[in-house]
This record gives sequence, structure tokens and C-alpha cells, in this order.
Amino acid sequence: MGIPAERIDRLQDLAREATAEGDIDRAREYVRLARRIGERHRISLQRRFRRFSCDDCDAYLRPGATARVRLRSGHVAIRCLACGATARYPYEG
Repeated sequence: MGIPAERIDRLQDLAREATAEGDIDRAREYVRLARRIGERHRISLQRRFRRFSCDDCDAYLRPGATARVRLRSGHVAIRCLACGATARYPYEG
């Protein structure tokens, strides 16, 4: 793992902690910075990080606090409570 990947991991941890403390704007800046580092160094973000960050407003999604998670037939629907954007991911179950 290189330095950019380590920075992205650290920013993910910081975004999670900031969201837990209620500082949504700081978490949003951490997500934006992590995405920029990934783009600059052509590193794809981890699946967990991609699924728990809003594509529209860059908020870090924490179920119950900043996101609503619902199970539908064949997919998981995650709705951002900040902007209302919905992301759907398939699952078998």
C-alpha cells in the first residue's frame, strides 16, 4: 500500500469520527480530499468508502445519523439525509 492509499484510509477514519461527533461539514471536507487524492493518483476508493459517501454532496453516510438504509427486493437503498440522493446496490438474499 502506497502513501496515497494510506492517506485515503486515514481520511476515511477521520470522516467516520467527525460524523460520529456531529461535525458533518468537516467529514464532508475529508471525503472531498480523499476523492481528490484518489483521482490525482488514479487509485480507486475502497468499496466500503464509496458506498458510505454521498456522490452528490460528499457527505459521509452513517446509517441512522446521516443516512437511511432500506432493504428492498434485490437491492439496498441508501438515502442521504443531507441532500436526499438515493443510491442502490444489489445484493443476494
